Amino acid sequence: LLGVSGTSVEKNITLDSATRIELSCRLDKKYSYLQSQVTWKKGNETIKYINKTETNWSIKLQILDSSSMGSYSCAVRSKEEISAEFHLQGKLFKILEKPIVTYGGDTAVMMCKSSGYTPIAWTWYMTNGSEQTAINDSLAEKYVINSVSPNVTHLKILKLTEEDDGEYYCEAAFELGESRARLRLKVLSFMVPLKPFLAIVTEAAILVALIFLYEIYSKKKENHA
Repeated sequence: LLGVSGTSVEKNITLDSATRIELSCRLDKKYSYLQSQVTWKKGNETIKYINKTETNWSIKLQILDSSSMGSYSCAVRSKEEISAEFHLQGKLFKILEKPIVTYGGDTAVMMCKSSGYTPIAWTWYMTNGSEQTAINDSLAEKYVINSVSPNVTHLKILKLTEEDDGEYYCEAAFELGESRARLRLKVLSFMVPLKPFLAIVTEAAILVALIFLYEIYSKKKENHA
């Protein structure tokens, strides 16, 4: 802890499994005169600390599930507050694939991978308006989920239509909670790549028509003369 009133220190702690952990706040001895009251909290709830010295206060925690995760803080109160906050969070995972762009009628494959930590289970979700729907065996005619390895999952979407365009989520369940990532699928019509070509053809047809009309007008003018 810095011995400057009104300052706060933050530390992120990432855990991948149940464990015991000790969080400690230490105030340099030259700032010990600032000590008047020390408080430990989990969120807004005050908790007791066990180990205490003149300038060091710590708590020992047993992290068993996601309910034990969150923010823990210690505060030394004098005229102003000096504090530190610990953020306990579960292991996140990375997405290796970029957003997918494909065409109607094709098959799309999306992939999620957990880097370094093995999930207990994977779940895929699709968006339905503002809601999210889990993809399960009842949708097997449209969606196929393959677990290449415990750390990798694939979602295959068959016979794409424009209705399949949207956001999809893969969720990895770990011992200490869930981690979710979003993937974007863009389904294009076959007319999309043809639009520039059709625009050029249309412009050329208009130009030819104008030249043809001009030629007719010129001939009529000559005949009249």
